[in-house]
Amino acid sequence: MCGRYYRRSDKKAIAEAFGLKGLAADFVLPPWDFNVAPTTFQPVIRNARDTGEPELVLMRWGLVPYAAKSLAEYKGISTINAKAETLMERAMWRVPFERRRCLIPADGFYEWKAVHGEEAGETKTKGKASKQPYGFSLKSDQLFAFGGVWDAWKDPATGEWLQSFAIITVEPNVLTATVHDRMPLIIAPEDYARWLDRGSAEPPLDLLRSYPAEEMRARKVKKDVGSTKNNSPDLADGEG
Repeated sequence: MCGRYYRRSDKKAIAEAFGLKGLAADFVLPPWDFNVAPTTFQPVIRNARDTGEPELVLMRWGLVPYAAKSLAEYKGISTINAKAETLMERAMWRVPFERRRCLIPADGFYEWKAVHGEEAGETKTKGKASKQPYGFSLKSDQLFAFGGVWDAWKDPATGEWLQSFAIITVEPNVLTATVHDRMPLIIAPEDYARWLDRGSAEPPLDLLRSYPAEEMRARKVKKDVGSTKNNSPDLADGEG
């Protein structure tokens, strides 16, 4: 599961990294977010329907499918991730994967590892499990992209459209497996165009794979990342 990630790159850096043209001057995006949480609106890249060119839009994290009867069904975190192995089994995931794939810009993500006793720093509660968050990023420190899917839902009461996304998860590589049994799908830059292509005859199943561990790094980070009240650059710096 990928339940938190972070972004240190502003909209200009995102536009440059993904070759975006004509970014709207009124597109408002905080310069960074080091504690991205489910149900918040985040920058997402997709191919525009009319031009076929990649565009940057804001979408809610936590997919609300087109056929949803109400938003209340999807207020939790049950649809923030889509499991790669079962994408083709349910229309809720299959249709977006075939027609509405997207890229989610990120500089890193967090996962939690269950630890015990002294390793958890809990001398008075030895044997009791705790959770230590880890931050994962690329060794190059470059901005990267999660592979995701998106959908649009129309509120029957107001007629307003809500666009939302989910991050696809895959089997972990040897690095992320030391902390968690899943990892977010990371798309390599040379595969961006194929991932976003809305006219492809077949979905890119071959891209549903774990990212090379040798190109990534992990570090313990502050447990403050567990609360959405905390959001500052030092959250991703490590325990120090």
